[in-house]
Amino acid sequence: MKYVLMLHVPTREPYQLMSWPQKDLQAHLAFLNSFNEKLRASGELVGIEALVGPDQARLVRAGKDGEPITDGVFPEAKEFLAGFWMVDVESPERAYELAAQASAAPGPGGEPLNMAIEVRQVMSASELPEERV
Repeated sequence: MKYVLMLHVPTREPYQLMSWPQKDLQAHLAFLNSFNEKLRASGELVGIEALVGPDQARLVRAGKDGEPITDGVFPEAKEFLAGFWMVDVESPERAYELAAQASAAPGPGGEPLNMAIEVRQVMSASELPEERV
């Protein structure tokens, strides 16, 4: 079963990496790199991506004749999607286990951040509703 583990972080503290002391930033990144390597080694990692901040995000809708209409930036958002892991695991419990591990990434002073990680199963084609004629 495939799952997406989405890392949502506050736009303010505690996840402003660039304002952290260098040793704390290095420890955090080392933790994430180690976590990613463990996922690769176990064969559970399908993909991983980090995303730019909300200051570069835009909402896009189709206007008349399908032309893109953009809206944004939305700096007042309380949190944003910073990145995600896609994993292929045997059970939802394993996905939750991995999310908890990622959540415990160290922050300033080495304290676990205990960040919220949203876990969602990826639907397979067989789970989509059939077209009705």
